[in-house]
Amino acid sequence: MKLLKQLGIIFGICLVGEGIAAILPISFPASVISMFLMLLLLIAGILKMEHVKEAAEYLIQNMAFFFIPAGVAIMEKYDLVKGKILVLFVICVITLVLTFLAAAFTVKGVIRLQEKLRAKRGIQE
Repeated sequence: MKLLKQLGIIFGICLVGEGIAAILPISFPASVISMFLMLLLLIAGILKMEHVKEAAEYLIQNMAFFFIPAGVAIMEKYDLVKGKILVLFVICVITLVLTFLAAAFTVKGVIRLQEKLRAKRGIQE
């Protein structure tokens, strides 16, 4: 029952994100809005990590399951992509490298920021 409650909270926030995306004058992904809302709620303390932790861990552990519909859609449209496999592969490799670089620089930046904050507060590890 606890897992259902946590999933309800997560999907409720996703529903609010969908609503916000629908009323925006520009096209913006509802999933990004929902993640930003979740972040704001967690930072503000309105939502505690304990309220969604188990459901979030469950969803992350089963993330591969959510890619099945996208894979099936690609298989259904194989005739459209048949002549462009090499181009798609190159795009995938480039975006993979860019994503890794963005993640690496983000982590590096956050670590530097944390070190500066610790030095400012005089906290030593």
